[in-house]
Formats: sequence, structure tokens, C-alpha cells
Amino acid sequence: MANPRRHWIDKFLHHLRTERRLSDNTGKHYQRDLLELLDWCEKAGLKHWRDLDTRQVRHYAARCHRRGLSGRSIQRRLSALRSFYNYLLREQAVTLNPGLDVPAPKSEQHLPDTLSVDDIASLLNVSSTDTLALRDLAMLELMYSSGLRLSELVGLNAGDVDFDDRTVRVTGKGAKTRVLPVGDKAIKALRAWQQVRPQHPHHDEPAVFTARSGKRIGVRTVQQRVKDWARRQGTPGDLHPHTLRHSFASHL
Repeated sequence: MANPRRHWIDKFLHHLRTERRLSDNTGKHYQRDLLELLDWCEKAGLKHWRDLDTRQVRHYAARCHRRGLSGRSIQRRLSALRSFYNYLLREQAVTLNPGLDVPAPKSEQHLPDTLSVDDIASLLNVSSTDTLALRDLAMLELMYSSGLRLSELVGLNAGDVDFDDRTVRVTGKGAKTRVLPVGDKAIKALRAWQQVRPQHPHHDEPAVFTARSGKRIGVRTVQQRVKDWARRQGTPGDLHPHTLRHSFASHL
């Protein structure tokens, strides 16, 4: 009889290939990490994926640490676990993601300050139509598409975006103005956000991106939302807005 837990891993890997269109190499990393997790669960006597809880995930991370794995390697395993459980949640196979609040031990080496193309694709694979999700996706897409600094993003006003020319005018360091191209996906995300933005209070606020209050969004809010989405989407590392800017430069 086929192992039902292995069956879910196979379905998830198929999802990565066909829906998220991640590379074969990325799929192999997910497969290796999840099969290792499966082996640990079997030895721990866990019969179903729904039996794994946060306390046990911490034990799993601690075991990896005792084996001498680096913080980066453990983070990758936890990232695979979180992404897998996001899929199981979508398929209603479990009711919670036990890996959300489990940090990896700090690594002695700094994580790279860029994301791979596959990691970017995973981060931007947001299907929610919630108002804040539409706003956040527009911010993420624009930072990656045009290489905006965080201060430039929060300082944008409605008149700075030219949808016809697909450009954005930003004021950067030294009050210097630049006109930058905006990619198709970022334009689409900005239009989607523009359609729901007037529903916010203070809809006469000139800022492109606003907080729940309807006023211009703050730097700290953007930083926190980027981290929240990174955790939700299973993005590796401690993601900061400048990582998207650096990733934009490295992918040119």
C-alpha cells in the first residue's frame, strides 16, 4: 500500500513543477528536504502530516542543529516545510502550518543579499484578492521590477506613475529624480491596487501606497509586510526590501 504521506509530497512536487513552474533543481531540493522530514516523522511515530505540531518542528530543527547543519541549511529545510504545509492547507489536508513560528539557529555566515529567480517567482505568486494583499503585491512587484529603494517606494505619489509610458518617477538620494521603466507584471499589480485604493479612508491622500488608516504607508510597515509575505510564501532568509532591489540588479 502506498505511503499516504509520501503521496502528498509527490503531489506537492507536481504542484511546484506545473503550477509554480519552479526549476527541476529547486524541485530536487524540496524533495530531498521533505523526504528527510518524512523519515524523521516516521521515526517519531507520527502517522499523518496533521500530527506534526510546532513543538515537534522545533525538535526537528534542534536535531538538525545537533547534526552540525548550518543555520542556512536548517532555514532551507524549514522553508520547505512551511511551503509544503501551505500547500496542504490549500488542499484542506491539515488545519495549521506548524512551521510558521519556528526560527532557525543563526548561521555564522551571512545569507546572500539576493534571491534566486525561483525564489522571486515563489514570493510573487500571490493569488489573494484581499485589499492589503493587492497593495502588498504591487509594492513587491514594483520594488523588484524597477529596483526602487524603500524610501523611494513610500514617497511615491499618484502622479509619479505613468501607466501609458510604463514608467515611474522617483526622488532618491540627494533629491535626484530618476525615471525608471516598470515591468508588465508590476503595471498589472499597480492597476489592481489602484482599483481598490479609493475604498480606503482619506482617499484624497496623494501617496500611491497607503496604510489601513488611508494615510501614506510608513517604512516600518513595508519592512514588516515584506517579512510577513516572505514567511507566508516560504522564502528563504531574513528578507528585507533592499533584497528585492539587489535581486533586481543581479537578474538584469
